[in-house]
Amino acid sequence: SDENITMTLPVMESFYTIQGEGFHQGRAAYFIRLGGCDVGCVWCDVKESWEENRHPRISIDHIVSEALRESGTESLLAEVNMAIGIPPIAVVTGGEPMMHDCRSLSRALQNSGFRTHLETSGAYPLTGEWDWICYSPKKFKEPLSTVAIKAHELKVIIFNKSDFEWAEKHALTVGEHCKLFLQPEWSRSETVTPMIIEYIKKNPRWEFSLQLHKYIHVP
Repeated sequence: SDENITMTLPVMESFYTIQGEGFHQGRAAYFIRLGGCDVGCVWCDVKESWEENRHPRISIDHIVSEALRESGTESLLAEVNMAIGIPPIAVVTGGEPMMHDCRSLSRALQNSGFRTHLETSGAYPLTGEWDWICYSPKKFKEPLSTVAIKAHELKVIIFNKSDFEWAEKHALTVGEHCKLFLQPEWSRSETVTPMIIEYIKKNPRWEFSLQLHKYIHVP
């Protein structure tokens, strides 16, 4: 559409890789990382994403055509995968992607055959059409209950012992079918991993999320 040619979003990077975290860990996914974030996580490993103006503004059409090309979705094999119910995944992440209106982007991705996944801190209202919402609230900026209730997956980063209590508080805000994940903060994983294991053994509705991509050395 004309709108998709003229509408732009700040894209820090995009790449085809393996989803490293949460419910869809291990699956092939095309990541679109939007620039701009004011949540300010101290451990953030993409702090260069915070400043929106540092990143080129790219049209929706171009973002989607790159996604199709990079993920090989134009191939015959992709058509076979689609026919047997394995659509390609596009993950919109950040930064904090909900600082932007993502309605056109998510619609264009879905119209091109992608399953749309969102990674958000929940600090901003939802825009767009999402097949999967990974909600990862942060202490640095209060999340919205309207986002929590729509989440398919709650992913809480564990940095120290007090984060377990914080995780339980947020588990009360999501829907009953939402998957619950605890994930060690990477730099503290040696300390917190044993704590998470023990916690999950006592509270088995939680599952363990590991940053698999850091072990297999992919983006």
